[in-house]
Amino acid sequence: MVGKQQNHSSPRFRSKSPILTLSIFSLSLLVILYTFSPSVSYPNQSHQTETSFVASLEQFLIHKAPKLRDDTVRGESDDDDLRKLDELMSERENRLLNEDPGYPTGFPVKVYVYEMPKKFTFDLLWLFHNTYKETSNATSNGSPVHRLIEQHSVDYWLWADLISPESERRLKSVVRVHQQQDADFFYVPFFTTISFFLLEKQQCKALYREALKWVTDQPAWKRSEGRDHIFPIHHPWSFKTVRKFVKNAIWLLPDMDSTGNWYKPGQVSLEKDLVLPYVPNVDRCDARCLSESAPMRNTLLFFRGRLKRNAGGKIRAKLGAELSGVKDVIITEGTAGEGGKLAAQDGMRRSLFCLCPAGDTPSSARLFDAIVSGCIPVIVSDELELPFEGILDYRKVAVIVSSGDAIQPGWLVNHLRSLIPSDVKKFQNSLAQYSRHFIYSSPAQPLGPEDLTWRMIAGKLVNIRLHTRRSQRVVKGSRSICRCDCWRPNSTASNPLSPLLP
Repeated sequence: MVGKQQNHSSPRFRSKSPILTLSIFSLSLLVILYTFSPSVSYPNQSHQTETSFVASLEQFLIHKAPKLRDDTVRGESDDDDLRKLDELMSERENRLLNEDPGYPTGFPVKVYVYEMPKKFTFDLLWLFHNTYKETSNATSNGSPVHRLIEQHSVDYWLWADLISPESERRLKSVVRVHQQQDADFFYVPFFTTISFFLLEKQQCKALYREALKWVTDQPAWKRSEGRDHIFPIHHPWSFKTVRKFVKNAIWLLPDMDSTGNWYKPGQVSLEKDLVLPYVPNVDRCDARCLSESAPMRNTLLFFRGRLKRNAGGKIRAKLGAELSGVKDVIITEGTAGEGGKLAAQDGMRRSLFCLCPAGDTPSSARLFDAIVSGCIPVIVSDELELPFEGILDYRKVAVIVSSGDAIQPGWLVNHLRSLIPSDVKKFQNSLAQYSRHFIYSSPAQPLGPEDLTWRMIAGKLVNIRLHTRRSQRVVKGSRSICRCDCWRPNSTASNPLSPLLP
């Protein structure tokens, strides 16, 4: 009976059996394909955030470097090109004036990225990539060349984000446009720092001249005389031989250096240019790290680095002499390389305060190392201008003192010890929130330095259009330059206006 039942199964069951078998086979095939096939990116799929310049560059050059397709003028433009572009841009601006109640300060900022020849962009990135491991050359003061390029690599992080596929981008403050008439700003993707350090001197100067001619031949440059063009010139030595020809453009700088050691008078200003943070030399101390390191922060004040510097950095030697041997204070000469990085990182994570004096320029990467390490910066740099200060309030995260006070015997240590625990805790809580503003990454993150860059640049738009239109309508005999002669450099004096008062 049992055998008979097996041989005479119902027709209904037999008709569905092939369908069921096929369904199981299809499902199994999908599982196999999903398991062994390479991952596919979708517009809403999250991408891993990379904060290492070397790792991000490797991925960018090999896997993500796009083929640019814009309307960049390849040769020298003529007057017709200039007139056409001016008409198109004027039409757009007039339309927005009548249709957009937020014009001209609304978001997002629209940026046109020039498609420059590869020798100014990809070839230089490959040069860094191919020499990073083999080359150990250093500058005259002992700084590793490739590490200097890394900490000044703002040009890479901004460009890589701008030209990434929209499906991978996370910033809402900036949009890349592909027609010049739609642009608020024009980004020049020339790697001035890499070319300065890795090319022979004469080869570098020749490349600077070629880049200058290429950009200034563009009709958009001629229309505004470069006022709406953005140049990443983040290392103070880079692009130096041709700077005077692009002084109207927006420069992305490490600081303003109003001492005159690095920039000629009138070349840089807070109104025109933008200060961007260095790329930190140390790893970020995240929320877990901050919690774990809190009980171990037994050092009052920490500094590791070179004590002999030029220009405004001479304050370092004086501070070193004053603070050497003081209880709960660590002041040591630093060394370059991975060992030096780990020693500095460990010292910062074991300290309440980190000394951040001026270097050869008023700024130093140490300030941003301290911030991302959760160590309260003690800024001793009278001429320093800080990144994103139109957005961020550094009084919440740093102790800022004048050089004159800091070198007085016993003054600085007594001042730090006078801060009550609740004030120290407020600084630390603010550092935990602020550190993300100084971490460059791919993809660029909201409220990261790339995002704050575009938010700051947006604030310059009205003034740029004012000076562009003024330059277009002035007649012979008019004042060609309009400047404020009462501008004074930054000062940490208690009343910086007092010298101007009767």
